Parts: sequence; C-alpha cells; structure tokens
Amino acid sequence: MNESSANKQQFSIQKLYVKDASFESPASPHAFKYKKWDPKIDLNLTNKQTHIDADLYEAVLCVTATVSHEETTVFLAEVHQAGLFQIGGFDEKQNSYLLGGQCMNILFPYAREVISDMSVRGGFPPLILSPVNFDALYQQHLQQKQEQSGEATEAAEAAEASEASEASEASEATH
Repeated sequence: MNESSANKQQFSIQKLYVKDASFESPASPHAFKYKKWDPKIDLNLTNKQTHIDADLYEAVLCVTATVSHEETTVFLAEVHQAGLFQIGGFDEKQNSYLLGGQCMNILFPYAREVISDMSVRGGFPPLILSPVNFDALYQQHLQQKQEQSGEATEAAEAAEASEASEASEASEATH
C-alpha cells in the first residue's frame, strides 16, 4: 500500500446513540426478597450494519442480558447501542472487519453502561458485564462462514458426483 492510498483511508465516529432499550422485571416485587443474591446471567450479543450513504455506515450492537435466580427470570435488560461511522478507502474485507470488530469494540462500553444503569434503576445491584473480545468473535464468525461455505461446496461437489454417476449408470443401461 502506498502513502497516497493510506491517506485516503478514514475511520471516524460521527454519532453514538441508544437506538432501543428495554427493561423487564417479571419477578418483582418478589425478587427483592431473595436472602442470597446469586444470579445466573445469560448474555446474548448480536450486531448488524447498514450502509447509509457513500462512506457512512450505521453499526448496531444488540446486548440482551437475562438474569435468573433459582430458575426464575428476575430481569431482562436489552439495549441496541448504535453508531454512525464514516469509513472510506478500505477494501471489502477491511470494511467488514471495521464494522464487525472495531465498531463493536467502540459501542460495547456504552451498551454496558446502559445495562448497568437499567439494572440499578430496576432496583437491583448493578449488572457489570465483563469485557468482550469482539476481534475474536469476528474471527470465529469468519471461520464458521468459511466452514459453512466449505460444507456447502462439499455438498454441491457430492451432488455433482452423484449426478455424474447416475448419468454414467443411465448411459451404461441404454447401451
């Protein structure tokens, strides 16, 4: 890569915002009576990206935390933390990494803060989520996609081989 192409590359945050947030506490007020607070936390992370215009993209990190105690859902907190990012001068693979990895790394601390705040406002101790390695998750996603496309290729090759074998058998039967 030469210096002029590197100068044309840009990655910047244009805006960060909460796109959607919800908090449900189906076990309240009984949940406030637990003598020992030993919650089980189920965390679900998803993300999506939308090309808005030219070099402008919206990236959305969806964080859903379901907190249970003794098989009862105590509360569920969900936030869709979004950002507008200007990304230009990168190839498709680099763009994909920036949106799926780096943007999520930027958005997660904000989502984590919203989840913690919602849990406190719901009357519970703050739910402080552990850091997430989005680079590793992105690499896992790429590997799964590659394996799935490999399986699809193998299945297509097997189907082609089966069709060729059937055609060969049909050809032998007509001779």
